[in-house]
Amino acid sequence: MTFFIADDGARIFYKDWGVTGSPVLFSHGWPLNADAWDAAALFMATHGHRAIAHDRRGHGRSTQSWFGNEMDTYADDLAGLIEHLDLTDLTLVGHSTGGGEIVRYIGRYGTARVSRVVLVGAVPPLMLRADDNPEGLPIEVFDGIRAGELANRSQLYRDLADGPFFGHNRTGQVPQGFRDAFWLQGMASGHRAAYECIAAFSATDFRPDLAAIDVPTLVIHGDDDQIVPFEVGGKRSAALVKDATLKVYEGGGHALPDTDRDRLHADLLDFVSS
Repeated sequence: MTFFIADDGARIFYKDWGVTGSPVLFSHGWPLNADAWDAAALFMATHGHRAIAHDRRGHGRSTQSWFGNEMDTYADDLAGLIEHLDLTDLTLVGHSTGGGEIVRYIGRYGTARVSRVVLVGAVPPLMLRADDNPEGLPIEVFDGIRAGELANRSQLYRDLADGPFFGHNRTGQVPQGFRDAFWLQGMASGHRAAYECIAAFSATDFRPDLAAIDVPTLVIHGDDDQIVPFEVGGKRSAALVKDATLKVYEGGGHALPDTDRDRLHADLLDFVSS
């Protein structure tokens, strides 16, 4: 397995598939790991691009670090990986929490190495309701997730997988394998890391980071996303990034990399190749 060593000694696992073409780096959602992007990474690599995906610290095969489970450190880890691999002309793709990670990277490090950005069901600009963010979700939503993480995290991940994450509660037709993979990846995350990441994805204000994006940006969001509602996430992010392109997947839920693979892969390839 391949690892990058972060500044504090944390080992960050990553996959690096394909050797030619412009690089595409995928950042995963909570509480998952790089495996969540396997289908898209394989697709992009077999279509002439270099595909990279990492396990965020505290998740998957990376170090279950006690500290650093917040967006600034996630972004610093990402910067270290990008520099370690000397990636340029890079497309950053982030789903859910991963969308926050990649825009915080741009807010801290700029776009010298980045040529394109793709946000998929992403948490920016700010999920938590506040006086200056009345469109956000009430803190009780996230307190409930925290309570579930502490009380019975295995059941929490089952409930999310069988319910709102994939939209299985709407259709009852999401394959069992997708839901099992969510649970398995969730259980591979560190308990403290997963708990602290809830605050990272919900309470971090990404509005200044979005304003710093100065490269072509594609925002993809399902209009039936029950985790990051379209009105809270994609719609507002697209309005805050200059000249962003917004694609709304009608009836789409949160787990677009699984439930809407073919459409998402085609949109990614078209955007990256443009």
